[in-house]
Amino acid sequence: MTPEHSGGPDLRGNMLKIGQLQLDAPLVQAALSGYSDLAMRRIAREHGAAFALSQVVLDKLVLTPGKGRRAIFDVPADDHPVGGQLMGAEPEPLARAAELMVGAGYDTVEVNFGCPVRKALGRGRGGFILSQPKTALEIIQQVIAAVAGRVPVTVKMRRGMDDTPESEQAFFQILDGAVQSGIAAVTVHGRTVRQRYVGPSDWPFLARVKRHVGGLTVLGSGDLFSARDVKRMLADTGVDGVTLARGCIGNPWIFGAARALLAGQAEPPPPSVPEQGQTISRHYELAHELYGDKMTAKVMRKFGIRYAQLHPYNTEVRDAFIRAGSTEQWHQVIKRWYDPGKDWPPVTRRTTQPDLIAAGARR
Repeated sequence: MTPEHSGGPDLRGNMLKIGQLQLDAPLVQAALSGYSDLAMRRIAREHGAAFALSQVVLDKLVLTPGKGRRAIFDVPADDHPVGGQLMGAEPEPLARAAELMVGAGYDTVEVNFGCPVRKALGRGRGGFILSQPKTALEIIQQVIAAVAGRVPVTVKMRRGMDDTPESEQAFFQILDGAVQSGIAAVTVHGRTVRQRYVGPSDWPFLARVKRHVGGLTVLGSGDLFSARDVKRMLADTGVDGVTLARGCIGNPWIFGAARALLAGQAEPPPPSVPEQGQTISRHYELAHELYGDKMTAKVMRKFGIRYAQLHPYNTEVRDAFIRAGSTEQWHQVIKRWYDPGKDWPPVTRRTTQPDLIAAGARR
């Protein structure tokens, strides 16, 4: 047994099953509002993600003809397997939207009961529904009926609205009803809705959920910022897979590093500065195909801020990406700060989500 595996379960050969979907690794890129577009999903897969979800979309956007719906329904051949995540407040429109998502080619449909954003909560969507078990179960039942077994239906949840016993009771009431209705998997984030992203994710709660549901596929989420975090969550909680969210924005290398650890190999070194530049350039090209010359620099700014975290001169690089307002300026940033001909300092492995990057992202 290698040192990587001594003292814990052997995770080599880990696969992931979501209904009829068979995946070669338990590594999923989460649905990330404003981030997980087609370009990001392609980059994640190229670096080792076994499965990727699209950005969460409102049921009404799916049901309304127009440019937005056409973009949602554009699922190219290389964008598989892909999950479509839906959010709404009422069972009937969510069910109709799910049926349309299946028709568009999504491999799974996920219902979002976890979004902690105030706008969603104020409109009775996302995490708010964790306080409404009856509505939650009606949504799940109608979505499953509309999909009619063509693809797996999954649910995304947080561990409750808050830390009260009543909130936990509602969580398990929804979970138990969802299992009885026939969901294929559940993703659980270890924070409450009220926590948003403050404080640690409650991994022992994930272990409780897995023990509670037995054979149902459970994916864990929360505080996964390194490959070692991924391995530790799988080993410590017993969940079947992990859903990487903030930890993979600007860090697609986390998927390949996690694959190596789960295969019993040594964790690969972090990407060199030139290697980072190659991936960022590739990401920009893929985004340019989607958004065109006028919009790509603006769309990619938030990614540049996150990619900068791995650079030895992260503050300067972050600021350079923030200032880049055109494709030409982006190329100049890459040329200056990722020059393969320069002798760059060693790259430090990412282990957390620093305040520096979070502050830059809010600009």
